[in-house]
Amino acid sequence: MATKESKTYSLAEMKDKYIGKVGTKERDEYEYELCMDVLGKMIKTARKERNLTQEELGRLVGVQKSQISKLESSANSATIDTILKVFKALKAEINFNVKLEDNFVKLA
Repeated sequence: MATKESKTYSLAEMKDKYIGKVGTKERDEYEYELCMDVLGKMIKTARKERNLTQEELGRLVGVQKSQISKLESSANSATIDTILKVFKALKAEINFNVKLEDNFVKLA
């Protein structure tokens, strides 16, 4: 009996096939949502490391507990200003990198 050889696929190939190629609207939306999900998880992890409740963090930032909950579940609705305030309240350092082609942009 002949055995059928199975083909393996990379994650990039699977994303291309099932989500869309890089640069398409669908892929851009997927990548954005993924980044926002990771950001929300970072906020939640940092909050717990500081032993703060969502309500306590909200008071430090000047927002309601529900806003912190929304940030942690998906930061899609957050402004960069709010995100920076949250990390400042958590006394957490946050770094942004901007890369153009193969070079990181540095602020003067």
